[in-house]
Amino acid sequence: MSVEISLTKWIFFACMTGLISYFGDKVFTSFKAANEWKNVESWMKERNFSYLKPLLKSLDIIQLEDVGMIEVNKLGKNLGKDFKWAVEELRQSIELDYFMYFYEVEESSERIKELGIRSIEELCKTFQRLKDKSNRAGIMNACHETRNGNKKAKREDIVKWLKNQNSFTFKQIMIMVIGSSALTGAVMLLGPNINWLQSHSLPISLPSLSLPTSKTTIFDFFTGRYPAPQSCTVDWDWEEPMIVGKTVSFRIKFFLKNGKIYPVTSHDNILVEIMHQGVKVAHNMESGFKEPDSSNMAKVSFTVHKSGTYNISVMIGARHIKGSPFNKVFEAGPVDAGKTGFMNYSSTVVCTAGSSHPLTIETRDSFGNLATYKTDQSNYFKIKVTEAGTHTRYIPTTQIYYDPVGKRLTMHIKMDRPGCFQAQVSYGDIKLKNGDFNILVLSPDEMVHVSKNLIKKTHSIWYEARLISYNHEKLDRPKKVYVYVSPKQLTLKEFYFKIIGKKLYTFRVCPSTKFYFNGYNNHYDAPTFMIDDGSQPPIVIAAKDRNVIAATFTSFLLKNIGGSETFLDKQTFFYHEIRQMHTRRSHACLPIKIDRNNILQSSYKATKNFELSDWCKRLEITFAGEEGLDWGGVRREWIELLCAELFDPSCSGLFRRFEDSPQGLVHPNPKRPVKLKLKYYEFAGKIVGKCLYESALGKSYRQLVKARFSRSFLAQVIGLRVNYKYFESDDPELYKTKIKFIEDNDITDMDLTFSEEEYTNGGHITKVIEYIPNGSKTSVTNRNKLRYLDVLTQYRLAASVKDELEAFLKGLNELIPDNLLSIFDENELELLMCGTDNYSIADFKIHHTVCGTSPQFSKMLDWFWTIVAGFTDEQMARLLQFITGCSQLPVGGFSELQPKIQLSSTPMFNGLPSAHTCFNQLCLPFYDSIEQFHHSLLLAVNEGSQGFGMV
Repeated sequence: MSVEISLTKWIFFACMTGLISYFGDKVFTSFKAANEWKNVESWMKERNFSYLKPLLKSLDIIQLEDVGMIEVNKLGKNLGKDFKWAVEELRQSIELDYFMYFYEVEESSERIKELGIRSIEELCKTFQRLKDKSNRAGIMNACHETRNGNKKAKREDIVKWLKNQNSFTFKQIMIMVIGSSALTGAVMLLGPNINWLQSHSLPISLPSLSLPTSKTTIFDFFTGRYPAPQSCTVDWDWEEPMIVGKTVSFRIKFFLKNGKIYPVTSHDNILVEIMHQGVKVAHNMESGFKEPDSSNMAKVSFTVHKSGTYNISVMIGARHIKGSPFNKVFEAGPVDAGKTGFMNYSSTVVCTAGSSHPLTIETRDSFGNLATYKTDQSNYFKIKVTEAGTHTRYIPTTQIYYDPVGKRLTMHIKMDRPGCFQAQVSYGDIKLKNGDFNILVLSPDEMVHVSKNLIKKTHSIWYEARLISYNHEKLDRPKKVYVYVSPKQLTLKEFYFKIIGKKLYTFRVCPSTKFYFNGYNNHYDAPTFMIDDGSQPPIVIAAKDRNVIAATFTSFLLKNIGGSETFLDKQTFFYHEIRQMHTRRSHACLPIKIDRNNILQSSYKATKNFELSDWCKRLEITFAGEEGLDWGGVRREWIELLCAELFDPSCSGLFRRFEDSPQGLVHPNPKRPVKLKLKYYEFAGKIVGKCLYESALGKSYRQLVKARFSRSFLAQVIGLRVNYKYFESDDPELYKTKIKFIEDNDITDMDLTFSEEEYTNGGHITKVIEYIPNGSKTSVTNRNKLRYLDVLTQYRLAASVKDELEAFLKGLNELIPDNLLSIFDENELELLMCGTDNYSIADFKIHHTVCGTSPQFSKMLDWFWTIVAGFTDEQMARLLQFITGCSQLPVGGFSELQPKIQLSSTPMFNGLPSAHTCFNQLCLPFYDSIEQFHHSLLLAVNEGSQGFGMV
């Protein structure tokens, strides 16, 4: 190794030696001051003087000795006697140290402290206790001179002595200079020969270097030729405030410490983290640009769908660049009518004529963010009101108030006359998501009547009416009936001889029972309305007190469901009622042991003797032969495994799919294995009830049912009557090939009867099932085909599984009463029991295939994953529906999709993505920017549901 030392390096040597010495002195002094201040803090803490810390700092107190030299009398009388005594004790200790130094008897200092001597006065009284006679004589002479006042220490002398104690000695200064010279010499000698140093495996490490030492020599470190975080800059590609709904990007520019550009590559240790409300936001980072002006730049892109503050951290190694972390605010987009709706929504609004009634609207953008409402000439909220039955336009008095803080708009409407009206609220020309509702306007007397109905303790509320129609067929002679309304049900009764009552129809007071207002019947001089609960044929009645009947029913309904018909409000009410119902039952721990290899049988056996109170306890699961404490994770695993065994057709056989596909919905199996008795359906109902009960206790206990039930099964759980439309979701193949054809076409030549034949695997008839009496001899015609579809539906979806369904409900209703389940519709019930699909992007990345290998398409794939990572659950559902035709995943996630989703390139530029649902294929064009890709993908999944590409 040859070394040349030039004049420049000698100058560098001299300068660096001086700098290192200077900064070494500063560092040493600061460390020493920090340690001394810790001693002061400990002293204050021991004596409860921590409240005086600001005072001592204001007096520039650095060390404990400074406290002892405080002139307490000059600080005021509010410090207290304790503090003055403590300072006096310190001062006497310092004077003692100075005394020992002044009379050169410091070697006895340790012995004096061991004896507990803290002042000169104590020393002069007890110096005879010292063992060393020579020191004892020296101290005796010192005490004699002190008593005579010949050499009494002055305060200034003590202060000067303390300062000398804290300064560097000549020896320490020389060591520092020699060390600085050695370090500078090493830099000069080894800096240009760092490769030789590395080849000889000398371990050298530099503090706080941001990038790998292979790029940075020791000489470069001192000359500023290394990347410096505080020299980096960020250019934002958007102007604030930025609106959500786009893919945005920013550029990071890297520089050396000396100000020159630093060409960055993907190998550099650069970390970018974007957080929003505690959740990481996926991003894409590009670097290594070939253009000279961009060689020191990294471009970061991410998708923004949620409004609020985004925290963006940019680090090199473990150090933030200048200004990091950055806070960037994204505002909600414009108001979207499809996402905007009423709070505390009710399908029927009851108000008093002549009085203003408030309707509260929560304004949201297309991504569900609370949005600011800005009025303009083309987009504003408006209400359209027509009289029920006649559709005559009515214009109510309307006033609108907007709360910009809560992002809520209150629409006050005043109806001047009683009646029944239909209303629609829209924003611009688009109806709100729950913008349709009825308005029952009561007179003041009617409103008083309804109020009295609500507080009555007896169920004797009845009104006279006429039954006009049943099951869409008008009665030849309308019946005189009486309508009874109670908090639980609405009942129609007919009386013979005005004494003997007969119950005709009963409707539950729940959201599935709908009122449809038809207008006025002149013959009976009364308004009419239809009642339809979806489980029995609808009826039409005429009653002079129609509005009071409907208003009383609506008031009971809102009271039963918590005051609102929105899902979230009903869910909150449901959970509250469940907690109240079981509040006296303990949620203590109940251990049970399960055999993992026989999970269904062992779980049933372990719980078959459970009382209701046992089901309300917190089950602590132990798997046989396995060690582990159940803090919730083992219980969740047990529920997931048990649900798979109960509801997966490929496991126990209790449930089946109408189609041979893992994506099919499950329905009770009427041809289950013989060994599986009805008690297992009851057990399945109890498990579902247990999950709902646990979910009601709070998020930490929440249990979801891992199953994809058929819509017809869920409808029957809440008491609805199924119809042939359910085949569209439950058995799509039967619906397309038979149901839809019969509904839309002439079936004269189909030779159908009201019966069904069952065959063996060999094609032999085993049984003829008649849907109606003598059904095998009753032909299906165009006139009665809808009845045929109805009885076909009742058999296949309901009658064939009646026993299984009743057993399931028996178990479910043991924990969850049917009146609480009935406040939901079938789609809401699935959401309540099974939750939303958790779409795992990691699972998606693992279980997909790619068709296309060009570098350009690889870039499109990187952009695709960046965009999709920012999707909401709703957007993921739409994307999945766009690709596969179904918004839900099978129980096993993306891995069970057959075939797997294929991402394929298509020879298009800047067009819309297209999809082929038969093959689960998504075709991606090429784009000039990630922003354009993001816009096109959103447009395709939201609007192009048919999967056709458009230029």
